[in-house]
Amino acid sequence: MSGSLALRNEWAPRILSIVRIAIGLLFLEHGTQKLLGFPPSASPGPAMFTLMWFAGLIELVGGALVTLGLFTRAAAFVMSGEMAFAFFIAHFPQNFFPVNNRGDAAVLYCFIFLYFAVAGGGCWSLDAALSGDRRR
Repeated sequence: MSGSLALRNEWAPRILSIVRIAIGLLFLEHGTQKLLGFPPSASPGPAMFTLMWFAGLIELVGGALVTLGLFTRAAAFVMSGEMAFAFFIAHFPQNFFPVNNRGDAAVLYCFIFLYFAVAGGGCWSLDAALSGDRRR
């Protein structure tokens, strides 16, 4: 195996973990803003048991799970679906193009979470630690 290929194979699970943590924290922030009011927003939090409240709950719990790398595949699958749903409910009716309907973030989150649902949490995840497989 060449040196660059070995380096890539060695670092791929680590970079996956770093990206997972960063994306998980960003998504967690959406949930804390909706449900806990932090960081402060101009709009009030959603009423309990509304669609936005459930979205905030998925973002809060799912964001925390993905950040920790715990039940990564299941949490990411649910969050990918949430983002697809959010895009088609909130953004798509405004315009076909994500750049025009401000749905870029929803599309990106959807596909990143879909990738995590398949790839898992990487080597620096609780999933890997609990399974004893530090190569994931």
